[in-house]
Amino acid sequence: MRPDDWQLTEDINDFLARAGDFLRSRPALHNTPLTDIEKMQRRGSDAHHGAATIFGWLESEGEVRAIFYRTPRGRLTLTPLSAEQAATLAGHLAGLDHSPSSVIADHETATAFAETWQQHKGAATVPFWRTHLYRLGTLIPPEPHPEGRGRAAGEENHEHVVRWCREFCVDVAESVSIAAIDDGSWADTRFADKDFTFWETSDGVPVSMAGSTSMVGGMIRVDPVYTPAHLRGRGYAGAVTVEVSRVALAAGATDVVLFADPTNPTSNALYQRIGYVHVADFTGYKFSAAAPEAGQV
Repeated sequence: MRPDDWQLTEDINDFLARAGDFLRSRPALHNTPLTDIEKMQRRGSDAHHGAATIFGWLESEGEVRAIFYRTPRGRLTLTPLSAEQAATLAGHLAGLDHSPSSVIADHETATAFAETWQQHKGAATVPFWRTHLYRLGTLIPPEPHPEGRGRAAGEENHEHVVRWCREFCVDVAESVSIAAIDDGSWADTRFADKDFTFWETSDGVPVSMAGSTSMVGGMIRVDPVYTPAHLRGRGYAGAVTVEVSRVALAAGATDVVLFADPTNPTSNALYQRIGYVHVADFTGYKFSAAAPEAGQV
């Protein structure tokens, strides 16, 4: 593969015209690029400190085989690549001085890119994110089913949603979102564009919550799922996840997906019991600046 097989642009509409069909061809695996790029297009991919989002696509024999995008803050997201393709892309971006601060992709792709980037730049690579991706097969209501019902959260529930999203971020150590919420910048969080569903007891008290993205490419992602600590172990998380998944299917989604922390066996077992099937593992690496050689300052 030649480096010039990669085409780059800062024009999101040009990128989607060329690579949109490829992204929609595997909506479960491409769920993060689909939602990220849809949000960029809706809001406008504004520059940050003079930088712009860089989009790229790998074309071979007239077909797009993979894509990447690097945000103004430096996060690089990749669709699956072979080790050779990942290495070629790393060398190509290094030569163009498009230095990412981190990379997120399926585990094999992210690892191959990070290893090659380290060779080119001498940067230390630090894993900061690991997750399992699940796709809904046949939805199975939990047994036993907890009492109560699902209800869409309305504008009057905004403060409740924000509070529970912050508690969720504390649980998973999501410091960037915590800072944005504390600064009153809800619109800048990854939760702002989502719909939320409560599971309520029979007397109308919310006991669990699930969020979901808007549908893009036939895909809806469930995220986050949160139950306050003192209410866990009663089946509420399973019930609200089933409810939000049912609503997604009723809306016409062909792919309903979610991510789960590999270190949380409880949530992984729950999602599998209600019909979610493991698809792939994803990893994120941060890149630190190369250490100066002896005698340099």
